[in-house]
Parts: sequence; C-alpha cells; structure tokens
Amino acid sequence: MRLLLRRVAAAAVALLSTGAVLTPAQASAAEAACRDLNIPVSLVDVPLLGFDDQTMYGRLCVPAGGSRTLQVLVPGGTYNSAYYDPPGMSEDRSFRKAANKAGYATLAVDRVGSGRSSKPLSALLSASAQANAVHHAIQAMRKGTLGPKFDKIVLVGHSLGSATTIIEAATFRDVDGVVITGFTHRVAALTVVPTVAALGPALLDEKMGKVVGLDPAYLTTGKGMRYDAFHRPGPLDQQVLDMDEATKDLIAAGEIVDAVLIGLVLPYSKRINVPVLVAMGEKDGVFCGLLASDCSSAAGLREGEAGYYSPEAKLRTFVLPGYGHSINYAPNAPLLHDAVTGWADEMVGK
Repeated sequence: MRLLLRRVAAAAVALLSTGAVLTPAQASAAEAACRDLNIPVSLVDVPLLGFDDQTMYGRLCVPAGGSRTLQVLVPGGTYNSAYYDPPGMSEDRSFRKAANKAGYATLAVDRVGSGRSSKPLSALLSASAQANAVHHAIQAMRKGTLGPKFDKIVLVGHSLGSATTIIEAATFRDVDGVVITGFTHRVAALTVVPTVAALGPALLDEKMGKVVGLDPAYLTTGKGMRYDAFHRPGPLDQQVLDMDEATKDLIAAGEIVDAVLIGLVLPYSKRINVPVLVAMGEKDGVFCGLLASDCSSAAGLREGEAGYYSPEAKLRTFVLPGYGHSINYAPNAPLLHDAVTGWADEMVGK
C-alpha cells in the first residue's frame, strides 16, 4: 500500500512538474520572435558613386516554428511600420500578429524618408525609387544576408505603399504573391479632398518638425485631421485616433507624382505575373464611390479592377464592410486578416 501511494505521489509530482514546464512553452509557442533590421538599399538600380545608398528599417517577426514564406509589409503615406502592428492596441488590430499566428513570417518596413529609415533629400524620393528600395530588401531576405532565408515572398501594400508594391512586383517580378489594400485604379475625385487637404509641410508640424534633416517637400497631416482623411465614416474610436496621431509619419511630395502616373494612369499592373488580392474598405473616400471604384461588394470591386491585371494575377478581391481608407484600424479588421491569410494559404502557401 505504501509503495502504491509513493508511486501515485511520484506520478502526481511528475505530472505537475511537466505541466509547469509545458505551460510557458505552449504560451511562447504562439509568440513570434521579432528583431529590428537596418537593410542597406538603393533608390536606383545602380547606385551612383554611393550617393543614393540608403537604409530601410524593418521589423522582422518569425513564428516559433519558422516559415518558408515572408510577407513584406509596405505602409502608405504618412504611415510607418506601426500601421501593421499598432502600439497599445488590441491584437485584433495587428495585421502582423495575425500573419505570424497563421504561420507566416513578416517584415514590416518604414519607407525610405519615414520612420527609422534614412532621410534623403525629398527630391530623391518617388514611388519608383521606393519600389527599388523594397526590391533590395526583398533580395536580402531571399538570400538570407540578414538572418533567415525565405523561399517565398508575398508583397503587401497599403495606399501609397500599394502603388510602390505594384511598381516593384511589375518591374522586378521577384515575388510570389501581391496584396493591394487601400488602392484601386480610380481616385474618388468627389471625396478625396479631405485626405489631400490634410497634408502640409512637415517642418511646420509640432511633432514631425522635430525630425532632423527634413526639407520643405516632406509632408505630413495636420493635427486632428486623420479621422476625416483616413477613417471616416468608420466609428470615431478615440483610442485609435490618438494612436494614429502619435505614430503619424512623413511622405515626400514626389512619391505622389509617379504613384498616380504609374499606379493609376498607366496599366502597369498588367505586368504582374503572380496572384493578386485587392482589399478595400467599403467606404474608402480616396478611391471608392460615385465616379470612382465600386467598393460595395467584392464582385463589384473585381469587375472594376480586373481589366488592370493580367490573367496570371488570378485576381481576387475583398471588401471590408463599413470602414474608410485605413482598414487595418477598423473594429472588424480580423475579417481582413482572415481574407489575406486564406488567400495566401491557397495561392502561395507557407
């Protein structure tokens, strides 16, 4: 009897000890390992005597089990990498965490001239120059020169970052899938005014004016203007607006010029030869509405955008109900995250 009790007690201790070890391990298994990268890039294909060599900041996060596929996340104008993982917000607003939990590694970058990336003369910056810089970052991640080596790349853009994404994928054809968010081939001329009017010289801004090395052609949004510019008519969530204001960033005027010319006017996106997903907010005031893109349904969006992509793009579309331009901050953002994950699982794979 004593022997039996001893064996039961020993088994109980072993079970409890095992549980104490497994619980933290199971908790950490869901967490991705993240680190900061400073990636050497250039704004042109052949650096001119090193004059335009730059640094692109990126936050690399890899799931605990690793991943063969990397999603490179490119933010829009006046945003930085925080757009994909907003600080202080619940997990359901984090595109980065959703992708990591789904088994994909992510690299959320700051466009050159914003965030923790280098700040060259604004005249050197255009959407095409940004595309070249992103191309260099992609090559570094494919080669593993900065850490893990990835076999597949999905390029994800938002707004101006989507124009950059289109140019990069169409020019270099070095990615395995493309996700376009907050960008179509038609501008909503009747409702885009609040977004354009929100921009002014960064040097005059209370927050961004303190950034060292800026010139007058760097722009940002005026204080208190981000709801009308990017979120209307979504819920007026003060926590979201405070975070968005606190993390706002820069855009160079030149980035807008060829983003419009190449991304909108020219059918350059037809050169993309890999699967494409276009995701929009139903009420996006920059691109959707009367005389612009039909974002009332995924079918309507696809009908309007299909002619701008090749058959190889196998175009898919998604519409997030009830929100404006910056859809990752919507209360129903998990619908977007699930749509991207489902598409990536099917069209690219982990």
